[in-house]
Amino acid sequence: MYRITVEESFCAAHRLRGYKGKCEKLHGHNWRVILGVVGDSVDSRGLIIDFSDLKKTLKKILGALDHEDLALVAPFDKINPSAENIARYVFERAAAAFASAKLRGLRVEMVSVWESEKSRADYYDSNRVTK
Repeated sequence: MYRITVEESFCAAHRLRGYKGKCEKLHGHNWRVILGVVGDSVDSRGLIIDFSDLKKTLKKILGALDHEDLALVAPFDKINPSAENIARYVFERAAAAFASAKLRGLRVEMVSVWESEKSRADYYDSNRVTK
């Protein structure tokens, strides 16, 4: 089993509905996102996927969030734009992108989202995580 990860960042504002405290007010973060994928085998080049292709996928997903008020961007207009929900959003879109590209054996394992240097949320499909 092989695992690779890429990291990107984006800037966006959010507010947490139903939260009692300062995070209920509009504020911004420089979000940091790590996307991890796993595969059973490598291709003739020795890669499960080219890092640049994986980065392009992540950049495309984050492009919809960059420099936005996340509470105005679907699905965060209906669910809170928490780090946890952002991690799941990225995970599901990356998984769909790989499925539609028919990249055999490549699976999204996890996504980590930092809203600050010391605060991170992870999302993973427990059926897909390697031990």
